[in-house]
Amino acid sequence: MRLTVAPPDWAQVEIAVPRTPGELPGVRMAGFRHRAPAFVDIAMVAHPSVTLIVDLSDDDGLIYGADGRSEKGSAFVGLLPGEVHAAGTMGECLQVRLSPVVAARAFGPAAELTGTVAPFAEVWGRGAERIEGRLRAAASWDERFAIVVEVLGRRLNTSVDAEVAHIWQRTLAGQGRLRVDSLAGEVGWSCKRLWARFRSQLGITPKRAAQLVRFDHAAHLLAAGEPIATVAAQSGYVDQSHLHREVGAFAGTTSAVVAAAPWLAIDDVAWPVTSRR
Repeated sequence: MRLTVAPPDWAQVEIAVPRTPGELPGVRMAGFRHRAPAFVDIAMVAHPSVTLIVDLSDDDGLIYGADGRSEKGSAFVGLLPGEVHAAGTMGECLQVRLSPVVAARAFGPAAELTGTVAPFAEVWGRGAERIEGRLRAAASWDERFAIVVEVLGRRLNTSVDAEVAHIWQRTLAGQGRLRVDSLAGEVGWSCKRLWARFRSQLGITPKRAAQLVRFDHAAHLLAAGEPIATVAAQSGYVDQSHLHREVGAFAGTTSAVVAAAPWLAIDDVAWPVTSRR
């Protein structure tokens, strides 16, 4: 993750959220509209979700990059994409966060999305251009949110093991601090079976999922101004050095930089249901 060159001026950004959050379980949405299109150059922080960014700008929009791959316009950012960077003109966009379980049910095994940034049309397939057109033509954010609920709801056809979904939810609820062998025991699986099924369906190992959730919890505490020692203790890290290593692994930077990350600064506004677990 590079240092931010030109972060958004959040005072100039209108943020919209659904009136009834959680209408589609495992899906969270937020709309962003910059009052005057402005150039931004910003690093994005890893999050335990697959993120769809629908570019609704009338001008050049943003270019997203991760691990040497760049995509312009609407894009999916998978789990563990590495150092994600966005640069360009920020006008208007819709962000949709999908739990890995929902992403797998909607688009097949999430392994295909892990570690990459991919064009919206490439992942969605047939009808992507029409859906993006509907979102652009919508008269309000509420209408856009309703369109997402409608079109995503129709795609939830792929089966995900109930055991895998349960363990993902337990990992979130436990803030990544529950042992994998204990979780396997909860569903009556061996660790080997859990590891194989979880990875094949969600695109990430149970251990890595726990580390990502724990990092997300720590990142929000850092952004809230908590001391590093307190964050390490409350997030389940052995010590501050352990926290620093995990931050470096997930964000490619230091804890101090993550604490000042521009996107985290408005997380409580854009994602009020899930930002502080």
